Amino acid sequence: MITALVTDQPIAMQSLSDSVKTIQAGAVATFCGDVRDNDANKAVTSLTYEIHPTAQKVIEEISHRIASKHEILGAAVAHRYGPIPIGETAFAVVVSAVHRGPAFAACEEIVTTVKAELPIWKYQVFADGTTEWVNSA
Repeated sequence: MITALVTDQPIAMQSLSDSVKTIQAGAVATFCGDVRDNDANKAVTSLTYEIHPTAQKVIEEISHRIASKHEILGAAVAHRYGPIPIGETAFAVVVSAVHRGPAFAACEEIVTTVKAELPIWKYQVFADGTTEWVNSA
């Protein structure tokens, strides 16, 4: 089973992990991208993600495309948008497979592809008062 979503709600890693676990799975690989308080040696005070209206369709397509290339049992992908407090999860991927190799490979490829292709923009505010838009996930 493959699930993917963009959401303005907090991402629950345990729920994502539970959604892909099966008795056939010997491996569950996870990626948890949390909002940090720094970027490029500058203190970050707030972060907001803005999405394009096609973001949900795009994250679903990416997840299914990458999952079909690997021998996995399930994948759950979530990217948050809107203001996200420092320390909370902004992007998460969980992949289950019979063996660790396919789980890790699919997880890494999903993360890399979502970051490259998802139409989402990061807006950061720094402690020194400067701001930055980043065209990445």
